Amino acid sequence: MTGRALASITAAAIAAVLGAQSARAEGTLTVCLNEDIPLYSLHHGKEASGFDLKVAEAIAQRLDRKLVVQWFETKLEMDSSLTIDANALLSDKRCDLLGGYPMIKGTLGKPRVEIARLPGFDGGTADDRRRRVRLGELMPTRPYHRSVLAAVVNGAAVTRPITALADFDGLRIGIEGGTLADAILMTWRDGRFVKQITHLIPERDDLLGRLESGAFDVTLVNLRRFDAYVAKNPGTKLKATGFQHRIGFNMGLVGLATSAALIAAVDQAISDLEQKGELASMAAAVGLTYVPPRPPQIADNIAMSDLAEK
Repeated sequence: MTGRALASITAAAIAAVLGAQSARAEGTLTVCLNEDIPLYSLHHGKEASGFDLKVAEAIAQRLDRKLVVQWFETKLEMDSSLTIDANALLSDKRCDLLGGYPMIKGTLGKPRVEIARLPGFDGGTADDRRRRVRLGELMPTRPYHRSVLAAVVNGAAVTRPITALADFDGLRIGIEGGTLADAILMTWRDGRFVKQITHLIPERDDLLGRLESGAFDVTLVNLRRFDAYVAKNPGTKLKATGFQHRIGFNMGLVGLATSAALIAAVDQAISDLEQKGELASMAAAVGLTYVPPRPPQIADNIAMSDLAEK
């Protein structure tokens, strides 16, 4: 076989693969979702549920595509771990979009590193975990809900209204160390709450379980976590007070900048879902308290000065 013939066959094979990928892309929408964030997205065996999953299904329906979910595992914390993991999955073409993503300037655009390893994902092999992927530029969709910190109390111990951080005064406060909630409460009014705070270790201590047991009176926690706790413990004494801290994050999907046309179509689908009230209905169906996005769509990176009371 001549070099020219081999080149011709290779080119034809590449064209066929690209053609197949293009046809698949037109007929499906592949979305990466975290496999273990109760009420947002959850996948165990053949069971799958969550608000992000319902939103992805609704978007795919409006785009007249079949939804394919690529489940993956990573921490929910809004830090560089999720940013890099999301970029790696998208850049490796594991999915077209990744759901449940925080709309923060520092998590979007070009990454600080050029190459990264893939996180664990459903169907991945040991070789996949060792591979390094060249990263692209992340582009957000329109947000479809907002992640907020809410004041939660042990209702058996606290009956007074909590409408501001000032109402934490005199209460025993429990908080996970090293979190945004910890920074907010430790620095409030030059450390006024410091002597009232008990610090717990994230992912080891049971924050809401300890609150339930009476170890402290109040905490500041992501509202999704409280909703998930209530879903597991319907007879709980814990109550969300209605107070939500002003610092929060809009949440949406993210893709590569090279998928701008798809992202524009998804934006229109999300807008339609929002206008028809379907986002709130989907959240209610899974037991999640729906908080609508608010301007600006993309938040600035948080600085210590932002924690000061306003």
